Amino acid sequence: MKPARSPRGPRRRSLVIGLGAAAALAGCATPTAAPTTRERLRVKVFPGAQNLALFAGIAHGQFAQRGMDVDLQFTQNSVELRDGLAQGAFEIAVAAVDNAVAMREAGKDVVIVCGGDNSMNELFVQPDIRSVKDLRGKTLIVDAPNTAYALQAKKILKNAGVLPGEYAVKQVGGTFQRIKAMREDHANSASTLNPPFSLQAAQGGLHSLGRVSDLLGPYQASGAFVMRPWAQAHGDLLERYLAAWIASTRWALDPANREPAIALLMQRLQIAQPLAAATYAALTDPRNGLAKDGAFDAPGFANLLAIRAELEGQWGGHPPAQDRFVDLHWYRRALAMQRA
Repeated sequence: MKPARSPRGPRRRSLVIGLGAAAALAGCATPTAAPTTRERLRVKVFPGAQNLALFAGIAHGQFAQRGMDVDLQFTQNSVELRDGLAQGAFEIAVAAVDNAVAMREAGKDVVIVCGGDNSMNELFVQPDIRSVKDLRGKTLIVDAPNTAYALQAKKILKNAGVLPGEYAVKQVGGTFQRIKAMREDHANSASTLNPPFSLQAAQGGLHSLGRVSDLLGPYQASGAFVMRPWAQAHGDLLERYLAAWIASTRWALDPANREPAIALLMQRLQIAQPLAAATYAALTDPRNGLAKDGAFDAPGFANLLAIRAELEGQWGGHPPAQDRFVDLHWYRRALAMQRA
């Protein structure tokens, strides 16, 4: 795949997902009333519908109105995301926050600053697999084997009596790569998938064993995390970003904006209207969709830490206090800014 040239600087890789394929994408609308001078803010995410609020904030000017020019970048996998954030290749990561936990435990001074969603994941398997127990002796494909959605899947298998060592774990990459791998090779037996990829998987004959939220309970998945020194030095910018993102999330979840939101998903994900409409319905599901105002789910994060402690053996099996990883004071200020 050829990288797209950014209109503001060097060549960089940007991914947008259609029906299992990645494509380059650039451009956003700028309102006429926006400040003439804006600060560039690089935000890196996994491709997918969970980015609807970011798409909306760029297209409809919420970031520009608050003095920011958001450079939205897409990552292939968690390793690229974590390494890039630690090295200063971008300022904000928006992805499964368990990546931030892994970075913090590796000695990186990273902090989670807001929530976003519960992953909206389902455990998908090949059509001949009818239960979690049938995955014994099969292959689970993941992004990174020791964080986030891989740990979700491992916990589901363990709860069903399928223990580590009784199945293979294969590192493939982000969700768009995993659905492609399952389509192309029947030996890739199972993976967690979220919209629109979960919807594509069902349309293509793959079988869902259930929603992760039903199988594991609450879970804090996608959220924003940054290097703490950067946040401390750029608190005003971070708060303005979060305020714009909250406004964009409200726009995305407002039923009055259903049609333009679906059109935005069609454009940014390169998918047809029926799939975009089904994806929007999943994003706006009050229980399993995008969190209102991007709220952080403390019980869900407690579950995340408990799963990590159990499966990775960290902290002697006893998770530390959440404030080791989370600082929501910038988010609270941004929320107050929106209320005002």
